[in-house]
Amino acid sequence: MPILCGHFVRSGDLLPSIGGEIQQADNLISAAHLLDLDQDETLVVIGPEIPTSEAIAFAARLRMSRPALGVVLARDQVDVTLLHRALQAGVREVVPAGDYVALHQACLRSREVSQRLLSVAAPVAIPATRDGKIITVFAAKGGCGKTTFAVNLSVCVVDLDLAFGDVAISVQLDPARTIVDALPMTGHLDTTGAASLLTRYRPGLEMLLAPVTPGDAEKVPPALVAELLGVLRGMFDYVVVDTPAQFSEHVLTAMDASAHHVLLTTPDVSALKNLRVTLDMLDLLSYPREIRSVLLNRSDSKVGLSLEDVERAVRCPIAAHVPSSRAVPISINKGTPITMAHAGHPVSQAIQRFAQQRLLVQAEPEPPGLMSLARGRRRTA
Repeated sequence: MPILCGHFVRSGDLLPSIGGEIQQADNLISAAHLLDLDQDETLVVIGPEIPTSEAIAFAARLRMSRPALGVVLARDQVDVTLLHRALQAGVREVVPAGDYVALHQACLRSREVSQRLLSVAAPVAIPATRDGKIITVFAAKGGCGKTTFAVNLSVCVVDLDLAFGDVAISVQLDPARTIVDALPMTGHLDTTGAASLLTRYRPGLEMLLAPVTPGDAEKVPPALVAELLGVLRGMFDYVVVDTPAQFSEHVLTAMDASAHHVLLTTPDVSALKNLRVTLDMLDLLSYPREIRSVLLNRSDSKVGLSLEDVERAVRCPIAAHVPSSRAVPISINKGTPITMAHAGHPVSQAIQRFAQQRLLVQAEPEPPGLMSLARGRRRTA
């Protein structure tokens, strides 16, 4: 049963908010004792009567010993400074005291995070951590199907198109948290913090979504992207990064960390020209060619360009061909990736075959530091 620490004015009103029956603790010592007796409990709500410094220290201790346990803090006054301190210590949510709707939603979100952590923790027990692979999907021209391809690769998807990300809308998700919520955890992000940022589409497909508020994209530094990807690759076998249609420090940070670059294009002159520029840029930045694959989307479109014309234009072999189909925009409009809705569809089979042949067995990239250093030399030349 959830533990309520403190003397709320109307504790009876909290029962439906917290989730049924509760265990009452007068102070944090009593709460710790109840937690010792129930190792499976995943929620503690701390009332405004408990001093903030004590509540934050309590949450910080639990963050290390019981990472799946969520602490929700109710305060008489909530401000940015308090939120920053609380999130740094591992508090899941801070809500205004007396706002039972906010408390109910906070408890639900905390429970969901706990369940996700427990489900992630089980397979990680042997071995203790994963050594996942990061795959960056890039196209220098919009409309090539980059986001569609990314969400159909599954496992964990990171929407790095911070200003105009489409991952959430492509699967009809309403994110409670996005990448911008990682800002207070910069420099000390761990699996607990990363898990709290993810939105689950379905078991086996988690998403770190782009900001939804105008102006939030500029708040996310490239260093935070590197930190997030480093933590996520320890939680998942594969982390797929969807990117904007332009090179930026954020995109290059993801490419530095990636074991594979998937470059999408379509059989039209402007997309092929942009792909050729992309390939030249990657060569200039010293990214190894062995870790890149070019994927031709809508490969059977009757637009007057043959496969030979395409390969001649980009001067690079095509690793995979994905056919055109009305089923793709239909699946997007329904919010269901086509590989999940129709596994036997030719588009699904092409994506799955590409993933099995090119992404599951791949060359290891050069150390990220060497690529970053090469970029630095060229910028100062």
